[in-house]
Amino acid sequence: MRLLIERKPVKVYPDSKRVIARFFFNGDERAVEVVKHVMALSDKDVFGLISPLLQEYSKRHRNITKILTRHCKKIKHCIEIAGYDFEALDKYQKLLLGSYFTHEYSIESAAFFNPSVVEDPDQSDLVEGEKRLIISFRAVGEGHISSVVFRRALIDRNHNITVIPVGNYIDEAEIIKNAIYNKKLFLKKAADSRIDIEVLDEVGLKLEDKFDYATLRKIILDSKNLQEDDLKKLQYDKILWLSDTYHEISFSRDTDISDRVIFPISEFERKGIEDARFVRFVKDDGNVVFYATYTAFDGAMIMPKLLQTTDFYDFKISPLHGIGAQNKNLALFPRKINGKYAMMSRIDGWNNYLMYSDKLTVWDNPVKLQAPQFPWEFIQIGNCGSPIETEAGWLVITHGVGPMRRYCLGASLFDLDDPSIEIGRLNEPLVIPNTDEREGYVPNVLYSCGSIIHDGELVIPYGLSDYCSSFATVKIELLLNKLKNSGFAASSTGV
Repeated sequence: MRLLIERKPVKVYPDSKRVIARFFFNGDERAVEVVKHVMALSDKDVFGLISPLLQEYSKRHRNITKILTRHCKKIKHCIEIAGYDFEALDKYQKLLLGSYFTHEYSIESAAFFNPSVVEDPDQSDLVEGEKRLIISFRAVGEGHISSVVFRRALIDRNHNITVIPVGNYIDEAEIIKNAIYNKKLFLKKAADSRIDIEVLDEVGLKLEDKFDYATLRKIILDSKNLQEDDLKKLQYDKILWLSDTYHEISFSRDTDISDRVIFPISEFERKGIEDARFVRFVKDDGNVVFYATYTAFDGAMIMPKLLQTTDFYDFKISPLHGIGAQNKNLALFPRKINGKYAMMSRIDGWNNYLMYSDKLTVWDNPVKLQAPQFPWEFIQIGNCGSPIETEAGWLVITHGVGPMRRYCLGASLFDLDDPSIEIGRLNEPLVIPNTDEREGYVPNVLYSCGSIIHDGELVIPYGLSDYCSSFATVKIELLLNKLKNSGFAASSTGV
């Protein structure tokens, strides 16, 4: 008999009005012609065109003049090719030129799903029984490009959930390329990304054991300029693209959490940032940091990556390395276990694995933890976010894929000191798509990237058929008792 869950009457829908102003470029040749057209306009015509644009789009974007000026600067080389001095342009010419190389992108126009939830670092000014939450979502827009967005929510003593309304603007972060690279790890990741080995060997000879972005960029551009083969030039470009996957981003302090979007930056994630699994991690010294594993996708290859933040303003981003950092579904445990970081993964696409590491970014030696056991998970089993520590053990919300590619949510319990020991597993789904949840971008799919316990209730945010998101709760005591008494023997999985 399945456990009683409560579906909350709260749904978070995609909002097509949530737009960002992105750089738009169709190549040097066309850009040069656009520059010539604009520069042929009189000062009066330039002002007459840009003035109403600024008035209109200032209502849609915070500091639109800063955005247009930045985009104009990105075509400085085309302005110079067209025969003009970039520095001599007046501010209205720069703004108008920037507008021709800007387009709006609706980040949530297609779907809003696969949520993850953590406790907000700010728990001030609440009454007893309340908790403030930060929920991340996978937002999908034109071209099926995914990004990470946030909402703040409040849960009260009666487990009612209120998602705080969003503001009028949404902002991308400032990108800071100040990473120091480890040559061995960097070249190994480049090889895993199928970059030409001969090119990597050549570049590797010119690099020190530790190097920065400026050094790498100079070596790459100097080497690329000596090449005449376009295919070889592309290999050098790919090395720079890979370097872009190591960076920091910083949001303006005058943004609300709902104003911030983490949008693909590197070419290696140009098709999306998928399924961030946030976890509140407690370090050995008691300090708290928030990590998130996510999947970067370039249209062909998957690259697991790690986000790190303490305040949700500043984030450090780096790829994950090692045999265990493959495929999707990486989920970090919320603390070290026996002195080591611990991670769940699904390296083969259909079984759950466990691995340990001394370094957060290097993961090897994955050991199979779970295999599909019940009919509703025969296709695959995977985690739905980081394990949750309870007195009874590590609680893992899982997803299982069964007939008609239906995704359901399940639950498993693992030993606190040795998570390779599975104490129990539900033999029936915890949550299945009902008739109101099975229609959407991808039908018959329920999926979550992280849950939280509040005042005796497990709160599960989940995506509905890859379209919108909602919440379900279940009493944690009932769930843990069900798992402890499930009669499930780990040996029966064949693991």
